[in-house]
Amino acid sequence: MLVVVAVLAIVAACVWWTYPRVGDVLFEVIARVESRRSRLKAITVPIKGMTLATYQGGERHAPALLLLHGFSADKGVWLGFARHFVDDYRLLIPDLAGHGKNAFVAGGDYSIAAQARRMVAMLDACHIDKVHVIGSSMGAYVATWLATHYPQRVISLGLIGAAGVHLPQPNEVEELVNRGDNPFLIHSRAQFDRFFAMTMAAPPYIPEVLLAAEAHTYIRRREALTEIFANFSDSPRLEPWLPQVRVPSLILWGREDRMVPVASAHTWLAGIPHAHLEILDGIGHLPMIECTEQTAAHCRRFLERAKVYSSIRP
Repeated sequence: MLVVVAVLAIVAACVWWTYPRVGDVLFEVIARVESRRSRLKAITVPIKGMTLATYQGGERHAPALLLLHGFSADKGVWLGFARHFVDDYRLLIPDLAGHGKNAFVAGGDYSIAAQARRMVAMLDACHIDKVHVIGSSMGAYVATWLATHYPQRVISLGLIGAAGVHLPQPNEVEELVNRGDNPFLIHSRAQFDRFFAMTMAAPPYIPEVLLAAEAHTYIRRREALTEIFANFSDSPRLEPWLPQVRVPSLILWGREDRMVPVASAHTWLAGIPHAHLEILDGIGHLPMIECTEQTAAHCRRFLERAKVYSSIRP
């Protein structure tokens, strides 16, 4: 009997140990398939002090489009979205420092200003002068920092569920963080499931093995994410700089966003001159995943108008 129990325990331990790793392998396979479908190549870009993992695609001399993911995510969130732009734009989709394929370095400075400086260095390394930039959540924070501190590099600005301003009403994430229960810093599968439910109101189907792998990754990265979150959240809020945004700007928000409440969209709208707001019903914090075609259509219309503007401004 003891032998049977021991064997079962070993089998259970092996399953527990290998199951998330099966998901990791599947994630990698899916990413390769999806990047190929979107005609994107994985390219590592060296900048001062580090390298940045990127997806790149499109014609070299087409207008450049920079896509920036949010905190704790990676460049893979843009794969389906990118497919709608690769024919007409030169796409540049990086992992931000400390995320995705980029190594985390303790004390590496993950503030919004530092992340924006790295994006400028990456553009220089890729010999790209100006970009249209679309950012999600923390990526929108970085994108706006680029538009206000490096205005000569930005043609237009797209903000999806943007972080970076003071929240105008109580927010679920902020309240949890203030209680010492940051939903991004995960210790268990149950905490991951709570976090995942907060990210999207209309998520696509994701197999259990992939969710297990993602939960395992968040648990493993908890210490790194703690430091990155501290640097990110201590960065200056953007209200004083919003009137300095002088390029065409789209603000896109899911009405059911639990990470950054839709009321925040009006702070951005009031602050950025001539910005345009679109609110998507039934959608949460990641519209480019939840309703990819609809989100891409809004962004394509916006970018077409912005290209006309950029062709006539001095």
